[in-house]
Amino acid sequence: MTNRFGLGGFLVRFVFALALVLGTYNPSGYSYFHWISQNFPDSVTNFTPEKALAGVTVLIGWAIFLNTTFRSIGWLGVILGAAFFGCLIWLLIDHGLLSVDGSHVIAYTIEALIAAILAVGMSWSHLRRRWSGQQDVDEIGDDD
Repeated sequence: MTNRFGLGGFLVRFVFALALVLGTYNPSGYSYFHWISQNFPDSVTNFTPEKALAGVTVLIGWAIFLNTTFRSIGWLGVILGAAFFGCLIWLLIDHGLLSVDGSHVIAYTIEALIAAILAVGMSWSHLRRRWSGQQDVDEIGDDD
């Protein structure tokens, strides 16, 4: 069985990353952040098992995506990705393709770009293997 990676694999990773980012916080008001912060400070005493379970699930998602992203592209890759996408936003604004009048547009754009960086991090080992023929392998120490 071959382990093929293509655009579909990247898009699946991007969709999951976007769901994680938007599910954590988004300007619409429908996110985990808004759910736990509504009626603050009374919401602290009304913290339910459902909110705790959802919070742990969100934390697991972030741990998986961030750990994989930093292991595959590192801090330099994240910084370069953020710089690339930041320049892309600047270009779109400069050419009038992205409006800065509404903060929601910029917020959603930034969240999509964070998801793109996470998706690249999740996909990097596949891309690197395809482009260079080199395979990434996690080191597992033998305690002999």
